[in-house]
Amino acid sequence: MSDPAVALLMLGLFIVFIFLGFPIAFTLMAMGIMFGTYAYFDAAQSLLQNKIFFLFTQNIFSIMNNDVLISIPLFLFMGYIIERANILDRLFLSLQVNLRHIPGSMAVAALITCALFATATGIVGAVVTLMGLLAFPAMLKAGYDQKLSAGVIAAGGTLGILIPPSIMLIVYAATAGVSVVKLYAAAMVPGFLLAGLYLLYVIARVVINPSLAPKPKGLDNIGIGQSIYLLVTAFLPLALLILTVLGSILFGLATPSEAAAMGSLGGVVLAVVYRAFSWQRLREAVFLTAKTSAMVCYLFVGSWTFSSVFSYLGGESVIKEFVLGMDLNTWQFLILTQVIIFVLGWPLEWSEIIIIFVPIFLPMLEHFNVDPLFFGILIAVNLQTSFLTPPMAMSAYYLKGVAPPHVQLWTIFRGCFPFLGMVFLTLVLMYVAPKLVYWLPDLMYNPANQSQQEEEIPNDGSVMNPNFLSGGAAPTGTADSKEEEEDDKKSDESNVADPKFLLGGSADEKK
Repeated sequence: MSDPAVALLMLGLFIVFIFLGFPIAFTLMAMGIMFGTYAYFDAAQSLLQNKIFFLFTQNIFSIMNNDVLISIPLFLFMGYIIERANILDRLFLSLQVNLRHIPGSMAVAALITCALFATATGIVGAVVTLMGLLAFPAMLKAGYDQKLSAGVIAAGGTLGILIPPSIMLIVYAATAGVSVVKLYAAAMVPGFLLAGLYLLYVIARVVINPSLAPKPKGLDNIGIGQSIYLLVTAFLPLALLILTVLGSILFGLATPSEAAAMGSLGGVVLAVVYRAFSWQRLREAVFLTAKTSAMVCYLFVGSWTFSSVFSYLGGESVIKEFVLGMDLNTWQFLILTQVIIFVLGWPLEWSEIIIIFVPIFLPMLEHFNVDPLFFGILIAVNLQTSFLTPPMAMSAYYLKGVAPPHVQLWTIFRGCFPFLGMVFLTLVLMYVAPKLVYWLPDLMYNPANQSQQEEEIPNDGSVMNPNFLSGGAAPTGTADSKEEEEDDKKSDESNVADPKFLLGGSADEKK
């Protein structure tokens, strides 16, 4: 059997083991070591001297020294501590009161609460479960349609993996080697566009058929002063925390890790202010953070070991040649990859898809002239479907676990279908208008001024390139590399916001 055939066998066995229910991270490590022993076998060496063991330990060392991944446990801790701060009920009530004159006010308030809380925590299961305990019974008691109510909770809870600060985007950035800051900026417009489409759909449905969401009783007696008080004490603190964390990242005031540390401290402060902080809740948050962070690290170690052996055996080349042999254009390639990721979302979670399967497509992006930034946002929007699509719609199962007994699982599935349509519509809009992804990064991080400054710096090989200190590449110092230098200048993007953006100017004004 040839090495490429062994690589394909390796991939096939891995898929079989996934469906058999084996732990994915440890399956990746075990198969990587097993097939790596075969790939690097040398009869002159003992088994323990096989190169696969050196590769495995090097991957572990590389993961633990990856600065990008430092922000993951910090954001997780922020989410878990906020989850235990008991602010969800206050947040939902304040929005419900202030939006009471909007059609379907409870559904709109639940959707905004889900989106805001999911953005703060980034943990889909926690958001759907808590909102399923708080908002779902309240909507059913008010006479809301079961399908509409279920769809609002399930769809709103998944927005946290798309709208920054998203842990999934950090994992993709580490996998694809793109800037987390630019990825966050690129995800803002698509994320809020999708949330806006959800809101428009709910309001339109209720306007067309008011019986789906009767107007709640008992809220008209609440005065303006009390409404403002509820908004200030419940909505404003969490919104300010998210805006502070996200703004410090986007405007270059702090790295994602530093902003995540600030967010963790802010989460603790919120818990103290709301009198929900205790030693037991802190222990639970730390334990869950360590557990989830370890899972992500194990997945990275296993994936990098598996993919290294898979590529060494020639499996990556076989897949690449197969796709290139289909003679696809750029849009056909993007549609093909998104269909594959959509199907993979049925049995797998987003972490496995990003860490295991996305690296298979990354080497092909250059051939099809696809920006990894745009590709990552497409995947982030697409993965919303993995939580909403039967038969493995995890958001539906989370909701079913806490829903009243009379609410059937199929009813929840049917409630998710219209919101799936909004996800597909967002993907279509992104295909038709890629500016939805690039507008904010181009506006905030314009490299034109930086390129002009670099042209004024003499190309002296004895002088250290100042960009080296900020992670940039050093100049080649030869006349034959002018084209490469121009490409480097285009790709060397600053993570500091354009000052004209802060003054209300546009990046295009500089051109």
